Amino acid sequence: MTQRGDGRLGHELLPGEKGPQDACGVFGVYAPGEEVAKLTYFGLYALQHRGQESAGIATSNGDNILVFKDMGLVSQVFDEAALEALQGHIAVGHTRYSTTGASVWANAQPTLGPTAYGTVALGHNGNLTNTQELLDLLIAREGMAKRLDLKGGKCTDTAIVTALLGGDWESSLEEVALELLGHIRGAYSFVFMDEHTLYAARDPHGVRPLVLGELPGGGWVVASETAALDIVGARQVREVEPGEFLRIDATGVTSRRFAAAEPKGCIFEYVYLARPDTSIAGRSVQSARLEMGRTLAAEHPVEADLVIPVPESGTPAAVGYAQASGIPFAQGLTKNAYVGRTFIEPSQTLRKLGIRLKLNPLREVIAGKRLVVVDDSIVRGNTQRAIIAMLREAGAAEVHVRISSPPVTWPCFYGIDFPTREELAAVGNTVEQVRAQIGADSLGHISVEGMVAATQQAEDRLCTACFTGTYPIEPPVDATRLLATGPLEVVK
Repeated sequence: MTQRGDGRLGHELLPGEKGPQDACGVFGVYAPGEEVAKLTYFGLYALQHRGQESAGIATSNGDNILVFKDMGLVSQVFDEAALEALQGHIAVGHTRYSTTGASVWANAQPTLGPTAYGTVALGHNGNLTNTQELLDLLIAREGMAKRLDLKGGKCTDTAIVTALLGGDWESSLEEVALELLGHIRGAYSFVFMDEHTLYAARDPHGVRPLVLGELPGGGWVVASETAALDIVGARQVREVEPGEFLRIDATGVTSRRFAAAEPKGCIFEYVYLARPDTSIAGRSVQSARLEMGRTLAAEHPVEADLVIPVPESGTPAAVGYAQASGIPFAQGLTKNAYVGRTFIEPSQTLRKLGIRLKLNPLREVIAGKRLVVVDDSIVRGNTQRAIIAMLREAGAAEVHVRISSPPVTWPCFYGIDFPTREELAAVGNTVEQVRAQIGADSLGHISVEGMVAATQQAEDRLCTACFTGTYPIEPPVDATRLLATGPLEVVK
């Protein structure tokens, strides 16, 4: 096993604003005769939006597993020399945003662990809710906990699972994994491998997406989103089913079920997390967002001159709002596509203007105009407040904000890093109070019913917990503080 990297990534650009932060992205490929490291690199490139803290790729040539990972974006971590060194016919890749464990190199994925027959390399998208129970299980197994650094926030749920997969078992990795999956609770899409085989598993609720694709040459790919299949030229075969375990090797794809499917796909994937060119449960994310915008226009009409999006995530809903309302669509904000994170701390003066590092108004478009500004969500409200102030300074006559999701009032325990309830703008405040706080002339959110209808999925197959407080999976036992300001409902 070889690991490399020691970099560190810098700061968020809008001080005080955090969220919604993406889940992670996973990618795996089994393709003898192909350059699997480069396929994985491009797959991760398509999944970069799901995590920007670290990136990593593990490959196997049948004898050894090599891993290259570092802090930073995919394009910052890998170069031609690194990819050339990663030889083999199996690969697992990961882009990370941390929801458990510190944002440090030690927690970058894929994580590695020894097994009785070799090595396991694992990537995880999601968040487990019974991490303490799993850690207790690990500690109970003599010597296994010594593999983990349990201090300073450096231990992740992924590292615990990797350690539990290891050990001197008489069973195969497949049998160990199937037994372990019965103990894991929460949201997970796992992609992992040993020296000979690629594996994938999706939790029984299918909270996070995971798809299976076939390469033109006959190899196989698993990925968080269909957009990652597209970029490597793979044909989508199907989604990995909730509660399904896949083994991919020279014999092809073998499916086994470790739990009954109880689908509760994350609705926020449709609202914000997934790329618009991805399809989830047969529904185009772009189409869902367009429909959310049309529904917003019907639910919250207003007289205005232009509809403008907060780029990029607000753009499809803004187009839908313009289509349904008949108000012209315009690009009133310009986004710097090359600013996501920076290694340089802005000066105090620049920190006060933090949003302008990402967005700047087109004065000639918006001056004197009544604007409908469409965004995907309000979390703390800092970004919307800064944008509205900027638009008014640029001469906007009125600013009416429309949001293509309901008010976020509950934390997520399944892979989205929402703040605690006390930090959420909508908790303890009416829509009118939030409107006043962000400085808008009016504020309208799509209804839960309208949002669900836009996905074309049955509501009982979706997780809407961050909007409704109805959790499909029991939250962690230490979640009392996060849920302190309201009742909790768990739907089984």
